[in-house]
Amino acid sequence: MATVTPHRVRPGRGVELGLLVLALGLGVAAYALVGLNMTGALPANIYGYSAGMVALGVGMHLVLRLRAPYADQVILPVAVALNGIGLAMIYRIDLSTVDWEHPTTFATRQLGWTAIGMILAAVVLVALRDHRTLRRYTYTAMVVGLGLVLLPLVPGLGTTINGARIWVRLGGQSLQPAEFAKIALAIFFAGYLVTNRDTLALAGSKVLGMQFPRVRDLGPIIVVWAASLAVLVLERDLGTSLLFFGLFVAMLYLATERKSWIFLGMLLFLGGAALAAQTFSHVGARFDAWLNAFDNDVFNQSPGGSGQLVRGLYGMANGGLFGTGWGEGRPDLVPYAESDFIVASLGEELGLTGLLAILVAYLVLAERGLRTAIGVRDGFGKLLAGGLAFVVAFQCFVVVGGVTRLIPLTGLTMPFMAYGGSSLLANWVIVALLLRISDSARRPAPLVTGFVAPPPTAADRQDTQMLTGLGEVRE
Repeated sequence: MATVTPHRVRPGRGVELGLLVLALGLGVAAYALVGLNMTGALPANIYGYSAGMVALGVGMHLVLRLRAPYADQVILPVAVALNGIGLAMIYRIDLSTVDWEHPTTFATRQLGWTAIGMILAAVVLVALRDHRTLRRYTYTAMVVGLGLVLLPLVPGLGTTINGARIWVRLGGQSLQPAEFAKIALAIFFAGYLVTNRDTLALAGSKVLGMQFPRVRDLGPIIVVWAASLAVLVLERDLGTSLLFFGLFVAMLYLATERKSWIFLGMLLFLGGAALAAQTFSHVGARFDAWLNAFDNDVFNQSPGGSGQLVRGLYGMANGGLFGTGWGEGRPDLVPYAESDFIVASLGEELGLTGLLAILVAYLVLAERGLRTAIGVRDGFGKLLAGGLAFVVAFQCFVVVGGVTRLIPLTGLTMPFMAYGGSSLLANWVIVALLLRISDSARRPAPLVTGFVAPPPTAADRQDTQMLTGLGEVRE
């Protein structure tokens, strides 16, 4: 088990404040450059936008000073920077869809979702004083997660978009419940595995040199795994199914430290995906568009053709190494450029250099989450922080891999950057949970006061092993 060398951590948050100023500056400058390059003037709402982002960022910073003073000082600035860059690109897409005097309002709505997401994150930090409280709701989280996953299948509530039935419509708004289900399932896996990891790792029989747990010990986990397959079969959503199954395998590996689970999990999912591609036309079209993207018939096929993918590839090629610049490309030629293909939009206007910088920011976010998992003292916190960090990193891999044609397109969205309220709210809750766990991980252990040890006797001095184990006691 990896460990972090303990050291004294000060509760001050000056580093976070400095990084937050830089993160806010990146987002506001990108927003202003879009307006200047496309209209020749600053956006009309630049001052209101800037004030709103600053208020949200500083507000979160103050909440952390009061409620989680030892929390990691890098997580919040990275999330704010990614959110701000995504807002600038969505605003750029807005300006290109219609005339400049009457742009669409994706950016305005995304700013509203950003405000709600950050306020929700602050509420989580204030209400959840100790992350270990969540362990009490292990099986409740399982029920909630399964309910959210299956909610789009309810007649009259779920709706089908682009062949996948993963949305529900409430009060005129479309929500994707699976975004919140991944948090509930991470809590369930952490609570269940921390209790049963010894049984899962040691009990059971060996097959081909790999240790398999007893079936009765895997009962609740098999239920969740079956639900992920149900998402693939009934909702026709390859991306969400892949995310849930990846979370399942990753947290099982974190709990048992057995690499055989990764190998077995990959075999199971690849086999299931291949079967689904042959059975369901929607999934099969995704694989066909991936393998034969440049075939003329596949390119022009509607729906399910590769036109979106190929246009995104040509857009990134047009950006080259340094990009066309904010507002100087044509990302609007790609369908869903503000959501599913925002990575291609950023690659065109910021180039390979800018896109790599964004990916490094995601890497830093995942690294801070994994470092939190290593540093926290309780097993539940380790598994929960590790699972949440994996969700962010794995979702980035799936999205970027799909856009760059490394793997088939899945329909997942880029955390913090892509347009969509469900994804934004869920990822800000993940940030809040990582900050809460990191506060516990970095907080110094409480000192025992009010006790003065008596001077050692001759017998005590002779017991070298005991004195070495207890350490030297000073008055």
